[in-house]
Amino acid sequence: MPTVAIVGGGPAGLSAGLFTAKNGLETVVFDTDETWMHKAHLFNYLGIRSIAGDEFQAVARGQAEDRGVDLRMGEAVTGVEEDGGGFTVTTEEGEYDARYVVFATGTDTDLPESLGCEMDDEGLVDVDLSMETSVGNAYATGAMIRNQEWQAVISAGDGGAAALDILSEEKGEHFHDFDTPADVPSLSDLPDEEDE
Repeated sequence: MPTVAIVGGGPAGLSAGLFTAKNGLETVVFDTDETWMHKAHLFNYLGIRSIAGDEFQAVARGQAEDRGVDLRMGEAVTGVEEDGGGFTVTTEEGEYDARYVVFATGTDTDLPESLGCEMDDEGLVDVDLSMETSVGNAYATGAMIRNQEWQAVISAGDGGAAALDILSEEKGEHFHDFDTPADVPSLSDLPDEEDE
């Protein structure tokens, strides 16, 4: 059973998954590959001089998988329901139980709305500063919480904020994910793309 189920594989979903999986939480990301990143070219993403959206997605997916994310490409989520202290995530392939769910589906608010998350006057999902919705342990990120702010770097930050809140909850104290050079595995320790 995954601890964290993430619906959406754009910058927000992959960022959340990267943080949670890297820090030991079993994490699954459901990605239908409908992200707006396929239409983007990033010149304004800090740390990246210039990269096509498709290339960014390939790098981000690889990075998330390298850190332990179970990436379910093409597996669409059709429903999310509360289930006794967690959630049941239904896909075309079956059902998954998870303790936390992160919605990262761009402007599509159907799943959080059907779960009962409160919406604001603009039709956006209402969240706190850690991206948690009115439904405990359910998080919303990116364009579904910010009117007309469709920026990859903002969405990635939202995913990171949700993940750090989840990690803090799991560890029972405020959690920081801060690495030093000594913490970083060498490139030889990571799987080769040819091996995948």
